[in-house]
Amino acid sequence: MNLGCALAVPAHKDKPAGWSPSGCHTLLAMQIPVPHLPDSPCSLMAPAEFSSGALQGRWAGRRPQGRTGGSGECPAKPLVLRRNRPGSIGRIFFILAVLPALVPAICAAGSDRIAIANGQFVVGDRRIWINGANTPWNAWNDFGGRFDAAWWDAQFQALRDHGINATRVWITCDGEVGIDIDDDGRVAGATPAHWADLDQLFQIAAKHRVYVMATLMSFDHFKNSHAHFQRWRNWIARDANIDSYVDHYLTPFLDRYGSSPWLWSIDLMNEPDWVFENANNGRVSWERLQDYFGRAARAIHDRSPVLVTVGMAMLKYNSDTGRGCLGNQVSDRALRARVDVPGARLDFYSTHYYDWNGALWGNAASRTPGEYKLPVDKPGLLGELPAKGTAGHTIGEDYDDAFQHGWQGVMAWTSNGVDENGSLQQLGPATRAFREHHASLVEVGGR
Repeated sequence: MNLGCALAVPAHKDKPAGWSPSGCHTLLAMQIPVPHLPDSPCSLMAPAEFSSGALQGRWAGRRPQGRTGGSGECPAKPLVLRRNRPGSIGRIFFILAVLPALVPAICAAGSDRIAIANGQFVVGDRRIWINGANTPWNAWNDFGGRFDAAWWDAQFQALRDHGINATRVWITCDGEVGIDIDDDGRVAGATPAHWADLDQLFQIAAKHRVYVMATLMSFDHFKNSHAHFQRWRNWIARDANIDSYVDHYLTPFLDRYGSSPWLWSIDLMNEPDWVFENANNGRVSWERLQDYFGRAARAIHDRSPVLVTVGMAMLKYNSDTGRGCLGNQVSDRALRARVDVPGARLDFYSTHYYDWNGALWGNAASRTPGEYKLPVDKPGLLGELPAKGTAGHTIGEDYDDAFQHGWQGVMAWTSNGVDENGSLQQLGPATRAFREHHASLVEVGGR
């Protein structure tokens, strides 16, 4: 009986990377397996060593730098049970006695990971609906800039108190802070302050059990309103520069946070539509944008179970059939035409909706994704929607409508009121009510 792996592997077909029968270690000669756990940024403190003659338990390796104990999320390394001297019947009974307590703790490391099964988001074998928000920034370019851990901690507590189970955070807002990029567009990495601030962000997310959609960049990077926009236009212009970002920034980002279940998804870019359309954003071709999306998606899928999306501003470039639409520029076909590997794909669509979209395509929340003309080959999420509600609807009605019409979640803009579209003052009562009516779909781990 493959006890460890049987408990660790979710029942659905899309298993997180790193979980497989071949990824199991065995205890002694009894062939009792425990699941292999990839390196993790989670902050579980190593348990006290125990021994009883033959056995001594310890965590192999070291805890990741910058972490403190106490979150109880997952171990940094697999538990290794070592035998100090030849076994005996008594020692075997000891193994059998402690194993039932050990396996659930080990397997719990992956139990909060969001995956996709049958067109829905799931945690293990249970559906989860994204009762979400956007908390894009506090001080613009927070991470490596004016990051305020106390503010983020209080904000995540407020999200949790209002029934919100996920929020979207801009990791860099316009590229002026955090990323080490030269004038030619070559990326060498990130600043120590950037990593230190992100370490704290993901500790805060784990503490409050709120999932993070990490938006890596925005059309703002290319906008001619900040000092070094040309660096980012030079970056997107060459494959080698994109590769330098993937190799020297995205890969370390994944190595650092990719095993944490609280990094549930990566949004490769906020509203690339405006990078393509607007002169002040450089009018970058979709082919160049797709080269980035394909390369980045491949790296994420190769190195982690984190889900991948792109936050599209409108249906115009996210649909093959909508009125006036110019094709789904983030389809598997479009990305594979530029980067021909299976990992060059999104896992779900994240379209944004404001009332100006409604004049063209109707209210997205009041239609199914298919009726809205969003492709239905992947789950559909409303990644932005005004927190004060859409025209003629309360925000509570928008969330209920989206749920009833088959959207897999809504992430209203914003929790902290960065503009005129509302805040938790309007959003909070709606997300609390949705949690009360659908607790089993919202609460992480049913709690």
